[in-house]
Amino acid sequence: MAEITAQMVKELREKTGAGMGDCKNALVETNGDLKEAVEYLRKKGAAALAKRQDRSANEGLVIAKTSANNQDAAIVELNSETDFVAKNEGFETFANQLGQAILENNPTSIDEIMELKVGNDTVKGLYNEILAKFSEKIEIRRFERWKTTGFFTEYIHAGSKLAVLIEISAPNPNETATTMIRDIAMQIAAMNPLYLDRSVVPQADLDKEKEIYKAAAIAEGKKEEIAEKIAEGKLNKFYQEQCLVEQQFVKDATKTIADVVKDISAEFGKEVKIIRFVRYFLGESLEQE
Repeated sequence: MAEITAQMVKELREKTGAGMGDCKNALVETNGDLKEAVEYLRKKGAAALAKRQDRSANEGLVIAKTSANNQDAAIVELNSETDFVAKNEGFETFANQLGQAILENNPTSIDEIMELKVGNDTVKGLYNEILAKFSEKIEIRRFERWKTTGFFTEYIHAGSKLAVLIEISAPNPNETATTMIRDIAMQIAAMNPLYLDRSVVPQADLDKEKEIYKAAAIAEGKKEEIAEKIAEGKLNKFYQEQCLVEQQFVKDATKTIADVVKDISAEFGKEVKIIRFVRYFLGESLEQE
């Protein structure tokens, strides 16, 4: 049996970030083999995850990344149980490695993400190291990977609890246009529109809103035909609040986002459109998206 020295424990701790007791036990179990001890801790982390599956993991980080030419983009939410872990440098490093791995590849599932190479390791290997380091549930909750012939801009709000990706139809905007596109991304972060424009609002959602407005008007004593007209009028307000292009521009109340898109088009010298956007807010209900 190899002697387990304090220096060996210290070296393993520095390499993995696991607790002193866990490091010593790993070295004992692997007869002092540092490489095998690292693998032991990884496996222990993976095994411990099964015991933590019933816990709630609603803290963490949201990471958004774009490629150098802004034609590839990725966004991912990595959850932990506590904000303490989310703020740890090791967790932040893994979250950014995860986002970059998704950006540089084209995974279609979390299982595929786990097999992606990160340097000489894999996402799964790094993930198991993180599990071994922290005694709580950690999981990749959701992600998206996009490609365009146009242009992506990402916006990450301070603290990495909220992130946005937005796609426009044309590449290579000038500095002024880039700033305006980023302003729209910040608008999405602040105002949380549900739809791009009224053409994509599901009829079921419209019917539900109209029913609510009509019932409220009837409850106030309005006749049904009057309540119907009131409900129709309030739908316009719904569009203005929930459709991005109809929202009032936060930075200039005299404009709508549609006006800002016209300004962007003027910078390009041709018509430019917003193609799509996505907004991830940490821990939000996926059923509401």
